[in-house]
Amino acid sequence: MIIAIDGPSGSGKSTLGRLLARALDLLYIDTGSMYRTVALAVIEARIDPTDAAAITALANHVEIDLKGDPDSLSVLLDGHDVTEQIRTELVTEMASVVSTIPGVRRAMVERQRAIGKRGAVLNGRDIGTVVFPDADVKFFLDAAPEERAERRYIEDQQKSSSSATLAETLADMMERDRRDSTRADSPLKVADDAIVIDSTGKTIEEVLSEMLKRI
Repeated sequence: MIIAIDGPSGSGKSTLGRLLARALDLLYIDTGSMYRTVALAVIEARIDPTDAAAITALANHVEIDLKGDPDSLSVLLDGHDVTEQIRTELVTEMASVVSTIPGVRRAMVERQRAIGKRGAVLNGRDIGTVVFPDADVKFFLDAAPEERAERRYIEDQQKSSSSATLAETLADMMERDRRDSTRADSPLKVADDAIVIDSTGKTIEEVLSEMLKRI
């Protein structure tokens, strides 16, 4: 079984993806982590973020792997655990840039399809529209921007990975939403056959229950 979960930042994709994968005994693939890993590789290689050709070549060359169960997923870059490193503010900003490059997206889609064929829950922004358009079940999660920003702000504060204020987090999220939904290659959009769930004001448990009933 392949389950696709798409949606904007802060909509609960990662948390619900992990919970669904655990409940259904499926592999969990956080595709955002893969783009973050490419971003980290770009930073470490000191590649100019405007050099799309060099970044694409790097994305095709580096080894990216996901290991572990849904609750303790480890992200590996060329065999090294970078799970914590890819969550920094600098990597987040770079990931938003590299993920708009068509060559990078094609490289990651190819890897996601290869891994996902074993059966998986995948979350991202183009899973149901591009990566697995024939997924068994497709969800599109959304929530009010203010609530999504508050979730992300609390998460960042708990991890001490960001010094941004709530207002700055909201502004960054709105800009990321704009980039994701207007990019020419694989923009964020609702698949025609996706089940749309607005989680505004709902608990994780309530949304998970709704998703499991739909499945």
